[in-house]
Amino acid sequence: METMGLNRNLIGKEYASQDYTVTAEATAAYARAYNEDNAWFFGTDPSEYIIAPPMFGVVAGWLSNMLVVTDSELNVDVLRLLHSRQDMRFFRPIIPGDTITSTATIGAIDDQRGGESLTLEIHSRNQHGKAVQQLTFTAFIRGQGRRQRGAASTHETPKEEPLLRVSQRIDPDQTFRYAEASGDRNPIHVDENVAKMAGLPGIVVHGLCTMACASKVIIDSVCENDPRRLKRLTAQFARPVFPGQTITTALWPGEGDGRYVYETVNPDRRAVIKPGSAEVATVATVANTEH
Repeated sequence: METMGLNRNLIGKEYASQDYTVTAEATAAYARAYNEDNAWFFGTDPSEYIIAPPMFGVVAGWLSNMLVVTDSELNVDVLRLLHSRQDMRFFRPIIPGDTITSTATIGAIDDQRGGESLTLEIHSRNQHGKAVQQLTFTAFIRGQGRRQRGAASTHETPKEEPLLRVSQRIDPDQTFRYAEASGDRNPIHVDENVAKMAGLPGIVVHGLCTMACASKVIIDSVCENDPRRLKRLTAQFARPVFPGQTITTALWPGEGDGRYVYETVNPDRRAVIKPGSAEVATVATVANTEH
């Protein structure tokens, strides 16, 4: 029997703002959860200027995300939810001591092949009222709604050789560390029995963890280790990543200055992130992101 679809009467609904207080412990734990080693994210002296990884924005906005997903009127079956796409714009760094206020709005509900997609827009500001990030979260709810064709990837994989390829191993305990640091404790990432009940072969890695790994490749290379230069990052998740696998991210120049296309593949060279995009600022424009 087909499950009830999402409540489309809620499209455009804005939810109550949620506050999140940033600590150095939380930002460092998030960085370690995806095997980050960039000095910008760690400090031994309290007087040092450290910032959160750009992807930490998903932690700051997580309460807003969950407020929507757990809305009983929306009718989301969390066990059938798979994160399908993420688009993040970074306006200025998040730093320990910040209080981040995030507001979520349901942007769209669409039919997809085998289910429905749910798109949320989350805007976050710091305690000074300055915008720090804007993220668009899209989830696929399997088995809900009418069956239609799926969405096409925004980018195509370039045919020329990439600027670089970087491989990263997913640790056996990666999903547990990422779940704890991010707040995303969906049991499909930490409980094999629940993952199989949801129709998966076993525990799967958070899509955002895979995206964070890709962000590290981009920051380490074309951002020259300066995370403040990363201004936008998108990802379309193509298939699951499993603990113990090695993923490889390839990066190509995109159309326009500071624009790049990337793809992340599994050991079988099948895409786990379809060609996504990154926008990188020049060194001269970094000053415009000061707190």
